[in-house]
Amino acid sequence: MNADVAGILAAAARGEFPVPDGSTTVLPQPNARDAGVLAFTAHSVVFLDEDPEWIRAELAAACGDPLAAAMNPRFLAALMTRTGRSMNTIDLLTVAGALPGAPEIALREIADQEHPRVARALAYRDEVRVWVADGGMVTLGRGVAGRMEAAVEVDEDARHRGLGRALARAARHLTPDPVVWAQQSPGNARSVRAFQAAGYRPVGGEALLTAH
Repeated sequence: MNADVAGILAAAARGEFPVPDGSTTVLPQPNARDAGVLAFTAHSVVFLDEDPEWIRAELAAACGDPLAAAMNPRFLAALMTRTGRSMNTIDLLTVAGALPGAPEIALREIADQEHPRVARALAYRDEVRVWVADGGMVTLGRGVAGRMEAAVEVDEDARHRGLGRALARAARHLTPDPVVWAQQSPGNARSVRAFQAAGYRPVGGEALLTAH
């Protein structure tokens, strides 16, 4: 198996996943910002600069299905207490290949780094770029282990017109990398449907631990 987070993600983007043997791989953080847990089918990856023996002991103490122990709330709470970090939610992690040519939707790039959406994205990503459309926007930036990540927002009065799907697909044209990643909260079914309709395929789950 690839020995670092970037390698594991690159393999997953190709459809190559860790062995589904019920084990957990513990790796160091790819950088000071990025820490968390990846969950694939019957295999988890914890990337955190903490004692691996302590991590495995907390995994063993988590209640419930051992195949899902790394996403158990008790285990995640222990990680947050130990590190002083926080997390927002457990996300569905999806990926899609880049598309050639220009997006099919008219977009205008925002150059203002003080724009609220840009400032928010900079807390989680590097090389952030934002484009706006009539009724929404799409953001690209480098997130976990340098992967290119996309996020979209649709104004409330512009919903139910397929704009979210169009913006998610536009990110596939805009990415400079061979693939682009996106995370969706599983409960946000509207977002999950939009990204999957735009060609993003689920590869696993992710819980990111963010420093204050």
